[in-house]
Amino acid sequence: MAKQAMGVMTMGTGNRTIAGLALAGAVSCLALPVQAAEGGAGFYLLGSKGPAAAIMPPPGVFFQNDLYLYSGELGGGTQLPTGGKIAVGVDGKAAIEIPTFIWVLPEDVMGGRLGLSASLPVGWKETSADLTLNRPLGGVISGSTTDAVFTVGDPIVSGFVGWEAGNFHYQIGTLVNVPIGDYQDGEISNIAFHHWGADVFAAATWLDPNIGLDLSGVIGMTFNAENPATDYRTGNEFHFEWAAVQHFNEQFDAGLVGYYYKQVTGDSGEGAARPFKGEVAAIGATIGWNLKIGELPVSTRIKYFHEFAADNRAEGDSVILTISMPLAITQPASSR
Repeated sequence: MAKQAMGVMTMGTGNRTIAGLALAGAVSCLALPVQAAEGGAGFYLLGSKGPAAAIMPPPGVFFQNDLYLYSGELGGGTQLPTGGKIAVGVDGKAAIEIPTFIWVLPEDVMGGRLGLSASLPVGWKETSADLTLNRPLGGVISGSTTDAVFTVGDPIVSGFVGWEAGNFHYQIGTLVNVPIGDYQDGEISNIAFHHWGADVFAAATWLDPNIGLDLSGVIGMTFNAENPATDYRTGNEFHFEWAAVQHFNEQFDAGLVGYYYKQVTGDSGEGAARPFKGEVAAIGATIGWNLKIGELPVSTRIKYFHEFAADNRAEGDSVILTISMPLAITQPASSR
């Protein structure tokens, strides 16, 4: 289960412009619960980046909506810290909408373009556990339980800078989780995280407009503050995402995507019974389709991921459906 993403682009051939190709790939990402760390999640959405991950949109204002669907399980006797409790035998499902507004400034910043974004996840999550322990170091044991919630998560704000040199595109950025969402204290299902967090990332894309091949990669690290409701601090989380996509024409592309996640430091705080370091990998496929509604260009992308090799983390399947469009395009300051 998880929060936000990008990865859509249009594609011309020959010398056609690629300026508007990567609205979805330019923005940073959120996340929602998927096991390991407290509640089984970091706030960075695994799989949110993809094709055109480092390509900046042109100056202007853009809107993007991501629909994130996840279903997974943490089998056997593996424990999951969540809501101030320890849950065993966990199954989880989520359906999250993540509307995002993106502003790309027309001025040059460090020789590149600066983008800002803000997102607010809203959706449903259901968590079931075969057994729960009310306190991490001892306490009341409860039988099987199911907790479902439909609510608003924590807002995510982001800043990122991108450059290009021929077919190569580069981007660095950060995103911040603002803990003001609807957190359900003591419940095992939550969309909000109830703690500050920051993710820093670097992305690179090689895109040849003559052959239509896009190779993209993103590396990042998530840093988490302590959840004051549970005295639990999730460790630092490394993530790597990749995409290899072929554009067949200006409208259609398809290819492979994947990610790898590893928690590099253990969980801490009085609410942590043990480190709970998590690890998981995923591979999947993506299809992109670009169209026009009247004169409005709209980019759509669907990504599917299957997780494997999980350790202290849920293993499941996810789908991310992205729709993005410009609201206003401005001319760069240098061309005015």
